[in-house]
Amino acid sequence: MSLLDVEGRSLALDKDGYLLTLTDWSEATAGVLAQREGISLSPEHWEILILVRSFYDQFQLSPANRPLIKFIASTLGPEKGNSLHLNRLFNGAPAKLAAKLAGLPKPTNCL
Repeated sequence: MSLLDVEGRSLALDKDGYLLTLTDWSEATAGVLAQREGISLSPEHWEILILVRSFYDQFQLSPANRPLIKFIASTLGPEKGNSLHLNRLFNGAPAKLAAKLAGLPKPTNCL
């Protein structure tokens, strides 16, 4: 277990860098996690992070790539709900990285 310092708080992370406690997530937490991944969060990133959290709220699990793409396409349209767009935003691992930055558990079928 490691710790992530966010606004004076130490948040517990698992061995892969995911938050251990879902309620520790905040926009500031997402920003620090993104910085660790070399990502500067843009409005496009936030749009996806909010949808990933919505998916989790609905289904109680973090989406794998295919369900994530389908969910985004049905919500935002095919120009944003496709693997090219998501890979560009999340460095080739959209489901894993979006879940991590959104403060969710690692998708179960991601290596």
